[in-house]
Amino acid sequence: MSYDGTQLNWTTGKRTSKHPFSAASKEALQIMLYARAIAGSPEAARFLTPDKPSAAPGFAASILEKKLQTYLRFNATYPGFGGFLPWMTTSSNDVEPTPDWVNRVPALDNGELLWAVYACIQALQKTCKPSSVNLAKGWQQWFDYAKSTAVPVFYAGSGRVCAVAKINDQSLPVTSAGQAYQCEGTNYLDDPYEGELFTHFVNLFSNLSANDKAELWKVKRKKLVSVEYNMGGVGPITVEQGYWFSSHEPWKVLEMPYYDVDIVRRLYHNAERARTCNSLVTKVPGLFASVNNSTDPKTDSIIGYISPAGIPSIASQKEQYHDVITPYGAWPAIMFDKSVGLAWWRNMVVAKKMQNPYGSTESTRVDGGLVSALVTWDSKITTVVALLGGVGDLVRDKLKQDGKYNEFISITEASFARCSSKLRYREYSRVFRGLKGEHIQLCLPKEAVPDAGLDDFTLCRG
Repeated sequence: MSYDGTQLNWTTGKRTSKHPFSAASKEALQIMLYARAIAGSPEAARFLTPDKPSAAPGFAASILEKKLQTYLRFNATYPGFGGFLPWMTTSSNDVEPTPDWVNRVPALDNGELLWAVYACIQALQKTCKPSSVNLAKGWQQWFDYAKSTAVPVFYAGSGRVCAVAKINDQSLPVTSAGQAYQCEGTNYLDDPYEGELFTHFVNLFSNLSANDKAELWKVKRKKLVSVEYNMGGVGPITVEQGYWFSSHEPWKVLEMPYYDVDIVRRLYHNAERARTCNSLVTKVPGLFASVNNSTDPKTDSIIGYISPAGIPSIASQKEQYHDVITPYGAWPAIMFDKSVGLAWWRNMVVAKKMQNPYGSTESTRVDGGLVSALVTWDSKITTVVALLGGVGDLVRDKLKQDGKYNEFISITEASFARCSSKLRYREYSRVFRGLKGEHIQLCLPKEAVPDAGLDDFTLCRG
């Protein structure tokens, strides 16, 4: 099982305290990486087993075998989760919910995990090796079980999906007499960002009625909003309004073949025009994303986590924190232009203490005064998976095999009504038709993170 990450010695850069917890989202990044290795990516092999790239597929499969058994054991111990994962401790022989996630489970992170597993099943099946095909069958059974439990655990009716489901008793099976589920508060998974992965899962694979499935998308529509970026002489650029407009939000394009839909691909390309040019015109030496704040060198502790980091002018949430930038903020740009995306990535990692023995460091202050002496899955492997192209191609192939691809496309863009030539607009084509700003180039960095007197990690000097 994954760990969230590990802290680094402030002086040397050597790993010190592992974060003994993880979540379905970290598992998703790990499994996406393994899916690419199993599918034969030489870059994934170089990352996983650099001394022997040919060993990467077997290495990844061996971990997936053990991981599957751990998932099944967790579900046998805590059947109330319905196969889904809470935030959990992963530092002992058996996984268990962290104290604040007892009898609680999130939908968003599990949506990310489900599609990563789906991609991995496809990669395993394509090898045609008996051991891999058997492993794929095991993961398919886990995935199929989630199909049967998603609605009772997370669906609140009238198209509403619980952002967090409260469980009456995590030790009782989903269908037992004493079991019950309800949404925690009034927070629903109705965003058009990474939370949409779970909505697609429920729509494509659950036993909800056609009316309920239609309601899933109606509930979400008020948050799919067209706005324009226009600052410092750059713009107007039509984009999808973000929550923070953090680089964390477009995660869904790593996993599902959204870029098969022309309007989505063009719209998200526009998002990277806005993201890169915003940092240029505001003279920021990097990109913003939700990330861990800096380390306090006196206490060797992380100051906290920064969620509100993005671009306020094109976000629904205006109060944000812009003192910290992070290399993984470049991954969405990398999906469109590796040269530009990696130029921004490099602009951050050449700053003091932003390289460590394990690669890029979590984040740096814009003024160069502190860094987050930490490495995590979110701040590192999102970039790696983006460089590998995500897993949308694997998901596309399996959706076609399962007869679900056309439905995904028609929901996302548009389709023709049955028995009629009339075009029926669906989610993105309903809101976005003509896009402004597509002639604007992605912007390159001009500012550097200042040298504020920090010393590089001693294990990296030279």
